[in-house]
Amino acid sequence: MTAAPPQDSRVQQPAAGGEPEGPPLHVRTAFGVREAEPRPRPHLPGPAWTCDGVLLRPVSDTVLAAWSAATAEELSGSGVDGVRVARPVRASDGRRVVSGWAACHDVAGQVRPRHDDVVAVSLRLHRATAKIARPRFVDDRDDILARADRMAFGERTVSLDAETGGDLFAELARRRLKLPVPSQLVHGDLFGTVLFDGPDGPDGPTTEQAPPAVLDIVPFWRPVEWAAAVVVVDALAWGGADAGIVTRWSHLVQWPQMLLHGLLFRLAVHAQHPACTKESLRGLEHAARVVTEQF
Repeated sequence: MTAAPPQDSRVQQPAAGGEPEGPPLHVRTAFGVREAEPRPRPHLPGPAWTCDGVLLRPVSDTVLAAWSAATAEELSGSGVDGVRVARPVRASDGRRVVSGWAACHDVAGQVRPRHDDVVAVSLRLHRATAKIARPRFVDDRDDILARADRMAFGERTVSLDAETGGDLFAELARRRLKLPVPSQLVHGDLFGTVLFDGPDGPDGPTTEQAPPAVLDIVPFWRPVEWAAAVVVVDALAWGGADAGIVTRWSHLVQWPQMLLHGLLFRLAVHAQHPACTKESLRGLEHAARVVTEQF
C-alpha cells in the first residue's frame, strides 16, 4: 500500500477544516444555469458540481484553464478517435473562465483504476493533438509542473529537498540520456483524470460503454511516449498497478528512458510540492525500483 500523492495543484483546494464550496450564484448566472441546484459530482479529478447538464469546476490558473477550454473545444469539434473530450461551455459574455470557474458539458463516467486503458487513451489523444501548435505560455510558465518538467529533461536546476525526493532524483538523473524523439503537444497529467462509463466487473468492463472521456488538457511540449510513461509511473506509485504494466508498453520508442524521464518529472513535482512528505514519497520509491529494472 503506497501513500497517496500530493493534491493536484491545478485545482483550488478547500478551505482549511471545511468542504469545498459550490459555484456561487453569479458564476451559475454567467454560464446560463442560474436556477439550477448545484449537485456535487463525485469520482472526478478535483471538486466539481453539475447544474442542468453543465459541469462547473474551480480552477487555479486562469490562463491555463482558458487555453485548455479553447483546445478542448477544438478537439471536441473535430473529434478524437476512441476518446470523448468534454465540450466547454462559454459564459454569456464569451469568457471561458469566470471568477476562477470553468464549465463544460457534463459527461458520463468516473475515474477508475484502469491503468492500461489510460495509457491507450494517452496515445489516441495525442494522435489528435499532434496538429496543435506549441502554446506560447508553455515556455513562460514557472509553476511546479513546468519547473519539474524542465528539471526532468536537464534543462533547469532547482534545489530539491533531499528527504522528499531530491536524493533519489539526483541518483536517477545520472542515468538520463538525451531523447532523440520529436516533441509535440501532449497532456502530461492523465493519471486519475480519465473518466470511464459503465460498471466494471472483475475481468474488466461488463457492458457496452461510451469511450473514455477527458475534461481538460494539461499541456507539455514533449514526446508522446513520455506522456504515456508518466501515466505508468503514476499508476505504479499511486494506483497499485502491477509491475507488468512496464513491459506491456515496452514496444514504445526509447521506453526505458521515457520511463526514467517520467519518474524524474514526478520526483521533481513531489519534492517541490508543499504537501509532500517522506511517507508520500514511498510510492515513487516503489516506482523507481520497478523502472530501474529496465536498465
